[in-house]
Amino acid sequence: MATFYKPLAAVADIASTKTLIHEVIPLTGTIVSGTYSELNIKTYTHGMFQSVFDYPYLSSSANHIFDISCGFSPDSALSGSTGVSQQSKKINIFNQFRQILAGYGTDGALLDITSNGSPTGTEMSELFIIPFSRLLVKDEVKKGSFVFTLGTSTTYATPFATTASFGDYKATGSYYSNSPAGEYAPLYASASSVTPVGHIFYQAGVVLLTGSVFGNNFSGSANISQTIVSASINEISNQLRRRIQNIQFNNTTELNSTIYFCRANHNEFNYSSNPTYVNDSQIVVKDVATTKPVSYITTVGLYDSTNNLVAVAKLSEPLKKDSSTEVTLRVRLDF
Repeated sequence: MATFYKPLAAVADIASTKTLIHEVIPLTGTIVSGTYSELNIKTYTHGMFQSVFDYPYLSSSANHIFDISCGFSPDSALSGSTGVSQQSKKINIFNQFRQILAGYGTDGALLDITSNGSPTGTEMSELFIIPFSRLLVKDEVKKGSFVFTLGTSTTYATPFATTASFGDYKATGSYYSNSPAGEYAPLYASASSVTPVGHIFYQAGVVLLTGSVFGNNFSGSANISQTIVSASINEISNQLRRRIQNIQFNNTTELNSTIYFCRANHNEFNYSSNPTYVNDSQIVVKDVATTKPVSYITTVGLYDSTNNLVAVAKLSEPLKKDSSTEVTLRVRLDF
């Protein structure tokens, strides 16, 4: 086998492309609560969140889907209530996501998570927090694809007697990019709604939901505010999880590619330096002296600037090359 080298021109022979691949992710309420008698729900001794799996979590085939937690701002009216269950944990969780999703101002203070994305907007001070696993989100959630359907009945025993769907219906034309976690958009009850009920952060894969979507009797005889004050985070997560009817979105995988156009002009690569190619300076593969020299291309190698082989591409079959033909081999590297 003979090897010949030819430098690639940076502009003419190398091109870069980016492809976005989307996958539909449907999560039904039966998986979240019911199918596995909640054996797929993992709680922790710290009691700060619970994790949902697609199969009983002790199984080796179980995949983490998302977590559920809740919290409220230290500026919230709820923080002044007496007898608040896990008050410090709820405030710490809220501030943790404030730090991740809103960041700090020029004065070093934490910024608020606001309903309209503006630092001077109305703070969302009590939140359900749902971070989705990277397994589902991949690189990000596709804008305009997220829909969250919840049971909103005021009768706790029959939460799905009435339902409401919330989505990022306006995200394709309007979203925010002032978060340290990337881009995000408000969630609305419909495309014509003007009052957001939460946010979805696309690259972080985090959904924030305000308690305003629920009325009275969120849990037993308690409304949403009473539940957030008196119940533990695990209990609150249970009540929210049992109201989830469906979650659906498209994830996004960003596939970056570099394409190398390896060109063999008519007067190139027609000979071989393989010792069997010639005998006494005569090309032995020729039967007639006037026959044009012929070679066969089987492999393309890509080398770095110091001539180290970094990639190899094999042809499915040898490609005949002579002085009457020109060949362009397209080598694509995905990463």
